[in-house]
Amino acid sequence: MPRRPCLHAAALSLALAIPTLAPAAGDVPPAPNGIAFPADYRDWRVIGTSHRTDNNTLRVIIGNDTAIEAARAGKTNPWPDGAVLGKLVWKDAAHDKWPAATVPGTFVHAEFMLKDATKHAATGGWGYARWLGQDQKPFGEDASFANACVACHTPVKDNDYVFTHPVVLP
Repeated sequence: MPRRPCLHAAALSLALAIPTLAPAAGDVPPAPNGIAFPADYRDWRVIGTSHRTDNNTLRVIIGNDTAIEAARAGKTNPWPDGAVLGKLVWKDAAHDKWPAATVPGTFVHAEFMLKDATKHAATGGWGYARWLGQDQKPFGEDASFANACVACHTPVKDNDYVFTHPVVLP
């Protein structure tokens, strides 16, 4: 069976990094639009990974059970109501013993997209929230920050506003 080194590295990175995120999810204030930080996100599974060369970040995309079931069934356009996608973002760093390997460095932010086509109709059916840094400070001064999220995601409107392509597992 062929191995998927990138997926294995991402899953390992996720497993190693999530326990170090602080504070506990229940202690994190909600986003300005009222979306709560998902308390159980540490138990979610990997849907995909991405590497952005424009800002030198590594991202692990995780999903709640509804999102995982949809991804496995190939029913992601549209994603079902109740699906939640999380993106955990780190700055690129070089591995200290293997400089050719890019590994997660400083944690940048956690962001979540919650699918509810009725509740979030004005933002493409998705509720958006982001928390910055290790201290998980809510992003944005008021609920209008979601407009910037929708604007960024508009190029993938035909993919239900989602950039992530779920990885294919053997």
